[in-house]
Amino acid sequence: MGEEKLTLKDLAAKPDLLAPGHRMCAGCVSASVARMVMKATRGPTIVATATGCLEVATTILPYTAWRVPWIHNAFENVAATASGIESALKAMKRRGALKYEHVDIIAFGGDGGTYDIGFQALSGILERGHDLLYVLYDNEAYMNTGIQRSGGTPYCAWTTTSPAGKVIPGKPQWKKPIAHIVVEHRAAYVATASPAYPLDLIKKVRRGLEAEGPAFLHVIAPCTRGWRFPTNMGIKLARLAVQTCLFPLWEAWWEDGHPVYKLSGPSEAIARRPEMKKPVEEYLKPQGRFAHLFKPERKEELLRRIQEGIDREWSLLLKRAGFA
Repeated sequence: MGEEKLTLKDLAAKPDLLAPGHRMCAGCVSASVARMVMKATRGPTIVATATGCLEVATTILPYTAWRVPWIHNAFENVAATASGIESALKAMKRRGALKYEHVDIIAFGGDGGTYDIGFQALSGILERGHDLLYVLYDNEAYMNTGIQRSGGTPYCAWTTTSPAGKVIPGKPQWKKPIAHIVVEHRAAYVATASPAYPLDLIKKVRRGLEAEGPAFLHVIAPCTRGWRFPTNMGIKLARLAVQTCLFPLWEAWWEDGHPVYKLSGPSEAIARRPEMKKPVEEYLKPQGRFAHLFKPERKEELLRRIQEGIDREWSLLLKRAGFA
């Protein structure tokens, strides 16, 4: 099924490779992300998953929700495991021991296992050039182990290890620009995606799978438990993250020794019509992890800093994509 056939009708008819009946939380967006990613597979596929919400809740012994060959490894080394699988398949193909022309390899990692303790292994596969797709489902904290802050936790967000109090108003550091760091590794394909725009997400997965070399997909995955919002709001927040330009949609690759950035979907529309951009407050206010910015009184200075930070990053992205 080539990209030209990635229509909603075709995708709805394709069997789910992540089965229902897993034990993810009600309203969990990470499960939706994984399901969408698996809709883009081309044929034989092997999945590796780092320790985290997605692993724990989909593979409680002796059960599994995965309908493909799947392997779990430690928190920090899913990229290394996936690279070993890719190298083994290459060796089998050279010996004529692989009956398939190609096998797709997908590694799933959360923000803790990607931004932080798994970054060394991720950097290694990018530098060595392994042909696989790494999917970061970013719920912006170590949700599986108790909502601790990670390198992916945004500025001012409450977590159990960055509590909001009178002295420190949530996490004092800004979110690490992980996708741009991956671009600078000369990855074959890098993109951001949101489950609120499923066709955009699925097409980017397919492009990553078709790229010759390492591909990286950064997907925002709101967490009802850690972000403190009602279980029916996950996709709405994933959409607002894009509409406020806090999590813009783009893709990048290298041509003639230079990175090429391209905005996609609503982010490209906002670049052409800036009046469409929504204020970040619309995204922050429904989330309990940011409640201290509004109660008992509004923290105007902090809200201003957050908006300025988003505007600054959006301006840099516009320049990279040729809009400024």
